[in-house]
Amino acid sequence: MANEFSLDGKVAVVTGAARGIGLEIACRLAQSGAQVVFTDVEPELGPEAAASVQGGSYRNLDVTVQSQWEDTIQEIRDQHGRLDILVNNAGISPAGNIEQSDLALWRRVQTINVESVFLGCRTALPLMRQSGEGGSIINLSSIQALRPAAELAAYSASKAAVRALTKSVALHAARDRIRCNSVHPGGVHTRMLDDFAALTGDAEAALLKLNAANPLGRVGLPLDIANGVLYLASDLSAWVTGLELVIDGGSTL
Repeated sequence: MANEFSLDGKVAVVTGAARGIGLEIACRLAQSGAQVVFTDVEPELGPEAAASVQGGSYRNLDVTVQSQWEDTIQEIRDQHGRLDILVNNAGISPAGNIEQSDLALWRRVQTINVESVFLGCRTALPLMRQSGEGGSIINLSSIQALRPAAELAAYSASKAAVRALTKSVALHAARDRIRCNSVHPGGVHTRMLDDFAALTGDAEAALLKLNAANPLGRVGLPLDIANGVLYLASDLSAWVTGLELVIDGGSTL
């Protein structure tokens, strides 16, 4: 039986791919046969990450700069002639309730978490459309888009915006068989989660508490999220668009 998750012949771009969830996603897509462009602003970590898998390459990309997006997509056009998968993963999650968050922090979070997704979708769509074979855009949102957290005011708002933008893009791009879905991770064990746990003063105890609180008994792993992205990138989800794929071990139930 053929591998239904095969991405052979497909070209993918993953933002924020030098570490954490983005790295796991990029590696998972590459392991499934895609040619994957790892993008990030980590010139020391990024090339090493891309070199770790067959079919990986690295490009430095500040996702908040339109001209860098345009240069990246043009380079993909020149080298591969097509783009099938775009994963808008790059983001930040600084803590702060509405009174603790100043305007500078608010704008920084919206720029990195929302404007980057806008720029990525807008810039990539013409090349994705060119092949006539459709494509898949996967935007990383969060469970905070569905259940906002008081201590993550700017982040919760930004991920809600990603959720809504995803649905708008899904409706717009459907005519070209380009699908657009959002993934909503719960607590995943990455550097971001470690930083958040450290704010409690006892990071180890905080992580144990998070594990115990999850219905499935543990926080997520980057691979849990990458497997969900692989499904949305593959032809198995050919009739799936505008979906909110929640991957959280049941924590929002």
